[in-house]
Amino acid sequence: MKQLNYTTNLIGILTLLFILNCTGTRPDNLGIRSGKLLECPKTPNCISSYSDPTDKEHYRSSVSYQKPTAEAISILKERILNHPRTKIIKEENNYLYIEFTTLIMRYVDDVEFYFDEKTKQLHFRSASRLGKSDLGLNRKRIETLLKDIQI
Repeated sequence: MKQLNYTTNLIGILTLLFILNCTGTRPDNLGIRSGKLLECPKTPNCISSYSDPTDKEHYRSSVSYQKPTAEAISILKERILNHPRTKIIKEENNYLYIEFTTLIMRYVDDVEFYFDEKTKQLHFRSASRLGKSDLGLNRKRIETLLKDIQI
């Protein structure tokens, strides 16, 4: 009986450690650099409006916005906060940085939005912290957040 409890506890602890390690470390290189967001890595678990348009794996076009930036950000934030396991990490004048966490494995995706006030374009980058494939989750999330948005 003691052996069974020890084994059960050990499996529980190892499972917890595994799940906690899936979160990865928050990147310290995100944000607006020279008027742009960071490029996507070569792995398929990233989507960005700054990727080369011929790169069908990583590219998705930016979105035009007409409303004042503060109002457009407010509309987007409302959509973001309607998603479960979402945490706004940084909010500046024309920039949002959000963490989305998956339900079971607790993988964290880093998502950024940049409202370029000169061009009136909403740019974005969504990337998984860990792994190679995300089964298209980052693209699906961006498509859902931006679908029919009136900004």
